[in-house]
Amino acid sequence: EVQLVESGGGLVQPGGSLRLSCAASGFIFGSYAMGWVRQAPGKGLEWVSAIYSGGASTMYADSVKGRFTISRDNAKNTLYLQMNSLKPEDTAVYYCAKYRGPAVVLATIQGYDHWGQGTQVTVSS
Repeated sequence: EVQLVESGGGLVQPGGSLRLSCAASGFIFGSYAMGWVRQAPGKGLEWVSAIYSGGASTMYADSVKGRFTISRDNAKNTLYLQMNSLKPEDTAVYYCAKYRGPAVVLATIQGYDHWGQGTQVTVSS
């Protein structure tokens, strides 16, 4: 059974940083691309970032480019999202997601077949 468990969310002031983690189990983690998707209050799902199975290639939404960094440790079956220079508009529930293959085709929420339960990130003074 595929399981994705996010952690690391919380309340942070504007300009602050958070690091999200996603512990994966139930599949060969190193064989699949992974991604982060978020949902702000009252809005739809927004694709944030993705990383290929080997970790060499990454993709970012324009809204987070230059502030967020996605990474993975295939030995630890863990996905990360380092978030710096956080803004109030980054407030959302952040979901870790497993992609259907080793490489992401499009920078969208399409193609992800398993999702975590989400972790809340609130950016507020």
